Amino acid sequence: MTSAPHPEHGVEDLCAAGTELYERALGKGHIPAGDAAEAPCLVDLGLLHPALDDLGRLEPVPPTVALNRLLRGGRARIAEEWRREELLVEYLEPLTRIEHRPTTTADTPPLRLLNGTRRINQAIDEAMAQAQREVLCIQPHAGMVGERGTAAYTASYDRDKAFLDRGGRIRTLYQQTLFHLPNVYGYAEEMAGDNVARGLDEVPARLFVIDRGVAFLPADDDGKSALEVHHPAVITYFVTIFDRFWRLATPMFPKAEHRPTVNGITPRQQAIAALLVEGHTDAVIAERLGMNVRTARVHIAKLAATLGSDSRAQLGYLIGRSGILDQSEAAP
Repeated sequence: MTSAPHPEHGVEDLCAAGTELYERALGKGHIPAGDAAEAPCLVDLGLLHPALDDLGRLEPVPPTVALNRLLRGGRARIAEEWRREELLVEYLEPLTRIEHRPTTTADTPPLRLLNGTRRINQAIDEAMAQAQREVLCIQPHAGMVGERGTAAYTASYDRDKAFLDRGGRIRTLYQQTLFHLPNVYGYAEEMAGDNVARGLDEVPARLFVIDRGVAFLPADDDGKSALEVHHPAVITYFVTIFDRFWRLATPMFPKAEHRPTVNGITPRQQAIAALLVEGHTDAVIAERLGMNVRTARVHIAKLAATLGSDSRAQLGYLIGRSGILDQSEAAP
């Protein structure tokens, strides 16, 4: 029957068999070489060695000798680690002087949760104060109306103006319905500089990307928590998505462009038609397009009248048959 292999360990956690055998060797001055079979660790760790005049006998290394030898090895390893640290500092420290990541520090985690509007605005203010190049914004309807919209306008005005005054550029994607709000078009007119806005019928959740080094996005529905993102791959993804939406959007500021009607159907009605075909309720359509339910129903009624529909089911059929969705998707 094969015995189990002796477990590996260091001197600091010597096994019971090794401890008993080493103490016996120290007491007698030597032990038979065969006795070490039960604790081969003593030879491996240098605590026993063959006698010069008799290879069948093992003699113990005095504890003081073993201790000095082991401490010497530990000190050598520590000295080597210190030397390695010195070399790393010597090489990398000068490079930190040329690194340019104004919104990221060595201690900044790739993802951080911010709680409370005050803390969120403080983090955005700090990032904007260092920004030099471009800020990308997505502003959905939910974050720009009522008390929340007024607070957002107040918090962003000074920092955006200072950024534009430094020569930075701001690109903002709004929901189409927002540009009729005073705090939206008024903000655009007052912000002198490279400030450009485009609109879409639907946009995703609110997003800020600052100098492609840090991004902020909501972490809940009420706007009281946000995620601060520094991971380069995630930020690159946000920028790519923004640019794709940007190409599809209609210019709103500084020069507005009006999308053409298709067979008498307005762009707003085309957006409603697309959601009707998907089977959404009036409430869902209103929420997604940033309007109240009453306004959505007015547009639906006008759409039905234009297409000659008498019922909701017939309206969906006539929308598909009319081809207005295909034409609206093909329009620039």
